[in-house]
Parts: sequence; C-alpha cells; structure tokens
Amino acid sequence: MADGSTKSDALRYRRVLLKLSGEALLGREPYGIDEEVLTLYAREIRQVVEHGVEVAVVIGGGNIFRGVTNATKGMTRAHADYMGMLATMINAMALQDALEQIGVWTRLQSSIKMEEIAEPFIRRRAIRHLEKGRVVIFGAGTGNPYFTTDTAAALRALEIDAEVILKGTRVDGVFSADPEKDPTAERFTTIHGSEVIRRGLRVMDMTAFTLCQESRKPIIVFNMKTPGNLLKVVQGQRVGTLVHWNDPKPADVARI
Repeated sequence: MADGSTKSDALRYRRVLLKLSGEALLGREPYGIDEEVLTLYAREIRQVVEHGVEVAVVIGGGNIFRGVTNATKGMTRAHADYMGMLATMINAMALQDALEQIGVWTRLQSSIKMEEIAEPFIRRRAIRHLEKGRVVIFGAGTGNPYFTTDTAAALRALEIDAEVILKGTRVDGVFSADPEKDPTAERFTTIHGSEVIRRGLRVMDMTAFTLCQESRKPIIVFNMKTPGNLLKVVQGQRVGTLVHWNDPKPADVARI
C-alpha cells in the first residue's frame, strides 16, 4: 500500500473462533455436503488468513446426522451424541480438504482420539499452529455427550484466547423473530447478552452462552453465505449482530 500500511493494520480482530453449523453445509441438498457451499466457506476463510487473521473453526454435524435420524430413534442420548461427534469429524475433514485444495495450511484436532486422521486436542499446540498461520479445525465437539458444538466453540475460544466468536449462519444476524417465517422481524445490529436471554433469542445454547457471559466474550452472528462478510467482520465493519457484555444499553435495531 502506498501509505506503508499493511492488510493486518485494518483488522479489528486478529484471532477468531469461527463457528459453523453443519446444517449450513446442506446448501440445496437434503443431507450431506453441498460442494459449492464448502468451497465458498473455504475461500472466505482463506481471504481472512491472507490478511493475517488467526482462524480456528468449530463445525457442527447436523447435515450428516440428519441422514441417520430415523436409525437413532429410541437410542440412548449418550450413544446418539457420540454419533453426532463423529459427524462433526466428517465435516471437519471435508473443510480441511477444501482449504488445503486452495493452498491454506491446516491442522485438524479431535476431542476423541483418532490418531490416523487428526491430532488430539492439545491447547498449547493449537495456539502454536495458529501463530504459524495454520487454520486449526476442532472436531468431535468437546468429546463428551450432552454438550453441543456451540459449547465446544465457546470452550475452545476461551482456551485459545480468541478475541471473538464468529457465528456464521444462513441469516443476516440476530432477529426479533424468525426472519424466514415472520416478515416483520427486525435485525439487531448490537444487543446485550442479558437482553438475548430476556427475549429468549436463540443465539447459542445456554451452556455456551453462560461461558461467554462469564468471560465477557463477544459473539458476532452474521451471514456466512454472503461473499466478503467474514473479512468485513474481522475488519470491524458493522455486519450482522454483535452480542456484547458491556454496560446494558437498549438494543440497536437495524433500519433496512
């Protein structure tokens, strides 16, 4: 750049935890992985890595698990949850391959021992990978049943000292109602975490949300399917909804 500044100078966040839902990978498919969506996500992540952002990813498994829902009816919760963790590993491996196909170095760490395909989760090693510019993908949730990948995202974000949790979804942020069902739903640009709880808005499950509250970890919910959004978020542009824990203020609603 002519003024001597670098890409990283324009960053608001330099280490982030990106949470992606498995359902978002469905795209137009009833279950499984839509290649176009996977490729889009990989390109979005590469763009921010090229700007010097350290990126860790937690991805859900709902798109895989949906295909075996009938088979799990009547199954014990713990057993089904372990199956869900394996589903997250499938998505994590798919994302890892998509990233490496476009030249992004990655490491996959698993909360369940799978040494043939992934490193075990080791906090200090994960941080070292991030410092070297590698994207670290955390698979298999927390490794424990009864905990969601939202909780895994909050937990890993705290462990690696991520500055923010970025929740990439298929909608533009947090709304007063389901925007896919209610045309009068309004999007919040910023909202205090306690207001999210009071209104019963679904941002993350309560275990994950409580972890964020205790550590005052901000969460940004945004549309991951809009090209360029992830970069705008790490640059601090007003994209999606910022859930914060600063002094309570009235929620700010976007005027569209």
